[in-house]
Amino acid sequence: MLLPSRLRPSNRRDFLGTVLAGAAGVSLAARAAFAQPAPAKAAIAATKLSDNLTMITGAGANVMVVTGPDGLVLVDGGLPDRSPELLKLIAEQFEQHPVKALFNTHWHLDHTGSNEALGKAGAKIIAHRNTKRWLSSTVFVEAQNRTYPPRPPEAIPTEVFDTTGNMTFGPEKLVYGHLPPAHTDGDIYVFFPGPNILMVSDVLSVARYPVMDYSTGGWIGGMIDATAALMKIADAKTRIVPGAGPLQTRDDLKAEHDMLTTVKERVQTMLRQGKGLDDVVPEAPTKEFDAKWGKPDLFLSMTYKGLLRHTHEIGGIL
Repeated sequence: MLLPSRLRPSNRRDFLGTVLAGAAGVSLAARAAFAQPAPAKAAIAATKLSDNLTMITGAGANVMVVTGPDGLVLVDGGLPDRSPELLKLIAEQFEQHPVKALFNTHWHLDHTGSNEALGKAGAKIIAHRNTKRWLSSTVFVEAQNRTYPPRPPEAIPTEVFDTTGNMTFGPEKLVYGHLPPAHTDGDIYVFFPGPNILMVSDVLSVARYPVMDYSTGGWIGGMIDATAALMKIADAKTRIVPGAGPLQTRDDLKAEHDMLTTVKERVQTMLRQGKGLDDVVPEAPTKEFDAKWGKPDLFLSMTYKGLLRHTHEIGGIL
């Protein structure tokens, strides 16, 4: 690709240095948006979705509870500081039935906050292998400028998988699988074919642009592939449980997929033109989507930085 003369570097190293310098210029406001302070505590509430499935909201992330004859399975566990209240509600609502297993849809703290308590109580913790890796490691998340220490042994997944799996719990069948690296590189879905309910966690974002944690493998290309994979599982009647917010539909999943595809193409073109992040944001490549998803600065920063880390997959930038 021939660069404009003002952007034509003396060599590839100079050009990459220029691009990376632009990426490093993400504003403090954008970083604060990812690490935004917790809102006033919402009430933790349970909504029955089928005979054996209940969605719990208000714990920092949506939590699914599957009831069986002798216990419960949870998908995600909310924030650590909401875990005592969440587990108290579960104990009261489900007559003290023990939690037999807990799925982690990825490693982030707002979804794994009950790992310690349930691990200590003997629950099996199931996750993708990459989620176990991040929970076991010291992790620096660049977009938050925050370091997360390894979690204690009882919080680490005890059963890991690489591709797909399934289990039957009471009358319910659970089908689960690893998604392409999207929000993180350990994202999974959990599908309940009986009631046609699909939990997709933070791969689907409601009322704000998706977060792509590029420090732990997330990026916009993977987010596009992950939403495409989920659309193959869902149909028009599937109730989709996002990481936070109300139930969604396959149409909502498609809307995000289409938005991501459009924005990736635009930002990728700008990157190939030698533009830095400070050039990308003012050109408003998300302008027709902002009314639905909100302020785009952080999303564009994550899109740009994720693309930089996947230049071999987008055919290079020179």
